[in-house]
Amino acid sequence: MGVRTPHSEQNTVSEPRAVRIPRTASPDDRPSPLPGVLPTSGTFRANRAGTQRAVRLAVLYAVGLAVLYGLLVLLDRSAPGGGGSGATAGLELFSAIAALLGAGGVLFALSQAPRGVEIGETATVVVGRWARRRSFPPLAAAGAHLVRRFPASFLSDAPVVVVELTSLSGRRSTFLLEEGLLPAAEPRPTP
Repeated sequence: MGVRTPHSEQNTVSEPRAVRIPRTASPDDRPSPLPGVLPTSGTFRANRAGTQRAVRLAVLYAVGLAVLYGLLVLLDRSAPGGGGSGATAGLELFSAIAALLGAGGVLFALSQAPRGVEIGETATVVVGRWARRRSFPPLAAAGAHLVRRFPASFLSDAPVVVVELTSLSGRRSTFLLEEGLLPAAEPRPTP
């Protein structure tokens, strides 16, 4: 292996020792983003109808955009001079814009419907589509208002409502939820 020196035996490790690796805090140990509001220990209510409606709307949007894209590409190719070498750069740019619109529209449609809601005594937590947890005060103080109601249809098997929640700081957020998921949601008073 190498040349042994008189100091080589002093540099060997005689016993392995334990190494402590710091871990991040568990979700229950993290402080709530709202001052004075503790994380909820309430039950999780899944947002099945809201998710179903958002997914079906996203699919309809993507299919409609794909059909429109296909028609416009056919129109471009059938036009005089549409198959020339200069047209490919325009088609590539058009394709990139269509892809960005498609991805953005699908992400926007899905992000409006959270996975579910946890309703506790000290807080209402909305678990977003991408696992983001947003804390709101209890329902009585959150100012939950019904913005719009969608009846059961081919987009969702159960009625779906758009609910607006107001945080302690006054910020309003809207969510696409299954009807009855937030029992305190009332229609917004008209001025």
